[in-house]
Amino acid sequence: MTQRPHTPLLDKVQSPADLKQLSEAQLQQLANELRSETISAVAETGGHLGAGLGVVELTVALHAVFDAPRDKIIWDVSHQSYPHKILTGRRDRIRTLRQKDGLSGFTKRSESPYDPFGAAHSSTSISAALGFAVARDLGGSCASGLGDVVAVIGDGAMSAGMAYEALNNAGHLKKRMVVILNDNDMSIAPPVGALSSYLSQLYAGAPFQDLKEAAKGAIGFLPEPFREGAKRAKDILKGMAVGGTMFEALGFSYVGPIDGHDLNQLLPVLRTVHERATGPILIHAITKKGKGYAPAETARDKGHATAKFDVLTGEQKKSPSNAPSYTKVFADALLDQAAADPQICAVTAAMPDGTGLDLFAKRYPSRCFDVGIAEQHGVTFAAGLAAGGLKPFCAIYSTFLQRGYDQVVHDVAVQGLPVRFAIDRAGLVGADGATHAGSFDIAFLANLPGMVVMAAADEAELVHMVATAAAHDTGPIAFRYPRGEGEGVELPERAEVLELGKGRLIRSGRGVAILSFGTRLGEVQKACETLVAQGLDPTIADARFAKPLDHELILSLAVSHEVLITIEEGAVGGFGSHVMQFLSNEGVFDNGLKFRSMVLPDQFIDQASPTEMYATAGLNAEAIVDRVLNLLGVSKISSKA
Repeated sequence: MTQRPHTPLLDKVQSPADLKQLSEAQLQQLANELRSETISAVAETGGHLGAGLGVVELTVALHAVFDAPRDKIIWDVSHQSYPHKILTGRRDRIRTLRQKDGLSGFTKRSESPYDPFGAAHSSTSISAALGFAVARDLGGSCASGLGDVVAVIGDGAMSAGMAYEALNNAGHLKKRMVVILNDNDMSIAPPVGALSSYLSQLYAGAPFQDLKEAAKGAIGFLPEPFREGAKRAKDILKGMAVGGTMFEALGFSYVGPIDGHDLNQLLPVLRTVHERATGPILIHAITKKGKGYAPAETARDKGHATAKFDVLTGEQKKSPSNAPSYTKVFADALLDQAAADPQICAVTAAMPDGTGLDLFAKRYPSRCFDVGIAEQHGVTFAAGLAAGGLKPFCAIYSTFLQRGYDQVVHDVAVQGLPVRFAIDRAGLVGADGATHAGSFDIAFLANLPGMVVMAAADEAELVHMVATAAAHDTGPIAFRYPRGEGEGVELPERAEVLELGKGRLIRSGRGVAILSFGTRLGEVQKACETLVAQGLDPTIADARFAKPLDHELILSLAVSHEVLITIEEGAVGGFGSHVMQFLSNEGVFDNGLKFRSMVLPDQFIDQASPTEMYATAGLNAEAIVDRVLNLLGVSKISSKA
């Protein structure tokens, strides 16, 4: 176990109230200790390190000034919430982060009153904060009370339209609330050294309605030779189209940019806001993702997501792979298709690495588009590309595609446009828990007229499905695949274009048929070994398609077996429901077929390893065996002699 950091001041903090007793020098020491504790904890658990390190000082300042949980501090996405969790009575559990029965990697209402709003997807904080502010002013109530409201949102999350919808509404309603723009990419404007610090102090000492006058006054105190340069700097700070002017036009008082790592700037500004604000305030804080930990600061992703790592070196402790990841297989297969077809292009929503499209971008930069955190735009943009005669692959995690569902319906499906949806992270994903589970895409895509929905049973099938999608020009098509490594099967030398709506028979048997959709096929085969050992002879089929269904295959299984079970890595309403609807219309159930659909249970499953999550869901080999034996009315069958 890594040696724990020395944290004498942090050891005395049991709740944010304890910060009110500390001097500014002590708060700085606390911030240093909090950073060390965060690094130490994530080294043991893995997780989103960089974002938390970037807001250590901001977290300390917020809890020192505001009165949580009565005051609501809402972290957007909440990758950055680990320091917040340490300060809010959860330090004793911080090394259970993202583990089974441990702390969530995100804010979670059921976990603590200091988490007023759950978050894991981006760009929700301003909307939620405005809701709290209106609830407060209309006499609403909650157990912890309703006071001030602070939304912390990153510059990346500001690329989603929802954030601007919320800003527009908040500016109109003019409710007292604070938005902190955590700008960790310096994408708006950097602070201007000592002048910026001085301006911040002046802001803190002046009424908010006179902020601009305070800035003018600062220039007046400077010697004449410096005044013109300072005026230009002030104009940069206050006049950029994406800085003060825009936010002020939306109805916010704009303060900044300030140094988000300097408590001497943060504390007076926040205290003044707390004491004097009457309407919506936006504080623009410049921070550095991964701040204070060199391996994170120098990493290309600034330590966004890490496995367990060595604190001294930053070296991550990743388990060796036995097979390529599904994401890598997709990326390589798409490159092969793109090499042969210049019309193929790719779209991702701020996840080029996660979706494997970073490889595509390196080889074909003019044909790869990262649209930022903007799934709705990404889907409709892909629809426009398709309407313009290109062949777009829109690569989005299942859980994030939910955001673009209206666009999938209205802009793609209704118009019959050939957008290819590559849906990564299908099924249960592990440490990110329920918020990132790809549970619903089968159901919400398969009910759309004209949509083709595929799921790969293994990495070889994924290669074929990429080719099938590339060749499909008559409407939208989607294929899904899970996070993590494949089954270890041999990859085909040449990708085949699959016949739409045709599955494949894996094993012929009698009595019991199991029809799998997706990567549960491996568990089905394990279950089959157990069942064979107990004297049964199951049939196994891989559906490949949830839409269109392989009617011929399904009917043959139904009429020639006593029991038919479907299994999928998705919620009710998906593949199994479509099979049941088809069989019902065919009157198959009139003849006594025993049919069961194995799907994800009607609950959100908390984080654990994917293996543990599927055990909880009842979708592993053991659960399949139990389901078969139960349907046959036996608990155990004697092995063959």
